[in-house]
Amino acid sequence: MQISSRFTLAVHILACIHMFGEECKVTSDFLAGSTNVNPVIVRKILGQLKAAGLVEVARGSGGASIPKPLSSISFLDIYHGVGCIDHGELFHFHENPNGACPVGRNIHRILDGRLMQVQNAMEKELSSITLEDVMRDAKGLMAGTWAKE
Repeated sequence: MQISSRFTLAVHILACIHMFGEECKVTSDFLAGSTNVNPVIVRKILGQLKAAGLVEVARGSGGASIPKPLSSISFLDIYHGVGCIDHGELFHFHENPNGACPVGRNIHRILDGRLMQVQNAMEKELSSITLEDVMRDAKGLMAGTWAKE
């Protein structure tokens, strides 16, 4: 099982908006160049981030911006913003366990609580990491190799 790549794409997009937003208009084409993803997919993610209140997008080629402090945007906000999980559940249970089987009949009672425990732990960790943390790390890594032109 993998969590949708929308999450890592969204973090990448937000990092680019913050990094380049004061230098140029950060458009879906610009972001597609950085992420190496089709601009249509970038626009879909931008739309999700906008609906979640994590970005503002000017119509046309006006570009995108982040309307709140990076320290107030957690990985959990981004994760929920781009809909990485269906119906709020990280784990999707197989539909029809066999009720005639002792394991099938009880599998929900066996696993549901444990799976929720795992999801809660993951969400707690996601809430402890902010976009500000990401940008601090990015700037540190780029300090020696990246310079404004």
